Amino acid sequence: MGRREQRKKKRGKRKVLMGCFFIFLLIGAGIAFMVYQSVQNALDGEDFDSDKRSDDVSLQDKEGFTVLLLGVDEREGDRGRSDTMLLMSVNGKENTAKMLSIPRDTRVTIAGRNTEDKINHAYAFGGVTMAAETVENFLDVPVDYYVEMNMEGLEEMVDAVGGVEVDNAFAFSYGGDDFPQGRITLSGSEALNYTRMRKEDPNGDFGRQARQRQVMEGILDKGSSPDMIFKFNDVMKAVGENVQTNLSLGDMRAIQKNYASARNNIETVTIDGSNERINGVYYYLVSDEERNRVSREFKSHLGLES
Repeated sequence: MGRREQRKKKRGKRKVLMGCFFIFLLIGAGIAFMVYQSVQNALDGEDFDSDKRSDDVSLQDKEGFTVLLLGVDEREGDRGRSDTMLLMSVNGKENTAKMLSIPRDTRVTIAGRNTEDKINHAYAFGGVTMAAETVENFLDVPVDYYVEMNMEGLEEMVDAVGGVEVDNAFAFSYGGDDFPQGRITLSGSEALNYTRMRKEDPNGDFGRQARQRQVMEGILDKGSSPDMIFKFNDVMKAVGENVQTNLSLGDMRAIQKNYASARNNIETVTIDGSNERINGVYYYLVSDEERNRVSREFKSHLGLES
């Protein structure tokens, strides 16, 4: 019996605490998972098996794996949309990681619907499974794990670590907060507004994605500090109330053990496209050539054949 068949026989929700920033903590801060045992508010994550793999990833053998990070903007009356989509690949043998921000307006074929739409609508139509399958089909790479976070929870996590510092490229105001140019410290509510502004940014959605990464890195810097052990209860509470994942405790331990150095070698991948309106709707269009280029880059990093 193969590993995949064994895994499917063990169906059932696996409980674990993670966050978008916690992925990075697992790759760099070993004490994080020890706090897991004292946290009571664990969350159930959806089961998901990638159609792009015939066998499960062996984290013990340091095989390359991917994580899809979904920042969800929940809305009253529906499950919301994935306002942020980050695909990360980690290579344990090279101790490197790659991270791609997928523009939310990217026009793709939605998995299971065979219709073309914005990629962030996949989550609204079918949750994590449809979002992950749509990303897999778009880039032709496996999605091994996912972390889903309610973006409102970003505010709680920033406050839990005592605020974050970022380098703001230009002065702007949003949501009643003023953000001067230069090095600034953000509270939780300020961080949420800092990452949500888009229309005034000359780089549009790409500028917003860059600010999101800044805040995530700021949380990482604070979370990796030895002083954070005194704040872990607050951090874990914030994560536990806003995050779901399919990573198990064993997965977390293996990642911390075998992929720790990758945190220091994270490369940002970009996907180029053009802004166009189709039938009055704004889309971000990516050519097949560009999509295949990004696909090859991730496949090479994961050690997969093209």
